[in-house]
Amino acid sequence: MALTPQDVSRIAHLARLELSAAEQAQMLAQLNGFFGIVEQMGAVDTRGVEPLYTPLSAVQDVTLRLRDDMVTETVDRAANQRSAPAVEDGLFLVPKVIE
Repeated sequence: MALTPQDVSRIAHLARLELSAAEQAQMLAQLNGFFGIVEQMGAVDTRGVEPLYTPLSAVQDVTLRLRDDMVTETVDRAANQRSAPAVEDGLFLVPKVIE
């Protein structure tokens, strides 16, 4: 997927960047280089390769220190809304900002 100079201009406009012609040319080369790397990575056959949960697991055994998935805190809506200026039926009331 190669970008065109028009694509770079549109991206710069969306990002609110003002780029000179030289900067746009440099950005075009950099972005196309990035997409070239992504295409190379997509072409690699990764079937049967287990995903790494940490980069360290590629070079050494890493034991995950996981805790049991248990509820340890409960939500006390009344306590959380105590400091709110306006609450109705358990919902925060805010000023209308859109007419």
